[in-house]
Amino acid sequence: MPQSSQSPCSERPRERLLRHGATALTSAELLAILLRTGTRGRNAVRMGHDLLEHFGGLRRLLSAEAGALLSFPGMGHAKTCELLAVQELGRRALEEPLRLGRTLNQPDRVKAYCAMRLAHLRVEHCIALFLDTQLQLIDCAEIARGTLSHASIYPREVVRAALGHHAAALILAHNHPSGLAEPSAADIALTRQLKQALALVDVRLLDHLIVGATEVTSLAERGQV
Repeated sequence: MPQSSQSPCSERPRERLLRHGATALTSAELLAILLRTGTRGRNAVRMGHDLLEHFGGLRRLLSAEAGALLSFPGMGHAKTCELLAVQELGRRALEEPLRLGRTLNQPDRVKAYCAMRLAHLRVEHCIALFLDTQLQLIDCAEIARGTLSHASIYPREVVRAALGHHAAALILAHNHPSGLAEPSAADIALTRQLKQALALVDVRLLDHLIVGATEVTSLAERGQV
């Protein structure tokens, strides 16, 4: 049978995906499949390249808020909704195993989930993963947000949130916008204060994760929880 004269480079992204698999495509080509169309003078692949460049990479693009996406030329409501849906599906895919299994048995998934939630943020945010008696995830909620270098986290607010979720345990996580995942003296002191405050209402603090740009540090693994 004669082979097709069409070269891989001339194939459209959807054709390449079906023929060679998703891993053979660039991030811009994968985005082009979601976007479907480009704009005048710019095809979907070019638009994918421009989006990646504008937002500073795939992680920041796939965590951008609706307003930021809509402000990009050519990103109407349909394209924005498609990217937001991908964001949420990715978050749920990482969260699902934590709701079905013991978090202590899957520390890498917990770290990946927290990194997905926090690593891209330019100001400091703190979240808590509230766990039931089987150490399965009940909910993940933001506890505080702050500035480029600081977020005020009050133990009483964490305790109130834990009781509101009927949690038996929790994992705290916050990002360092500097990109470094090394805990500060204040992080360690806060961990001790939170552990003591939570113990008064019979809630365990299992870990405090520091999320950097490319890694996540566990204070529990360092024996500091």
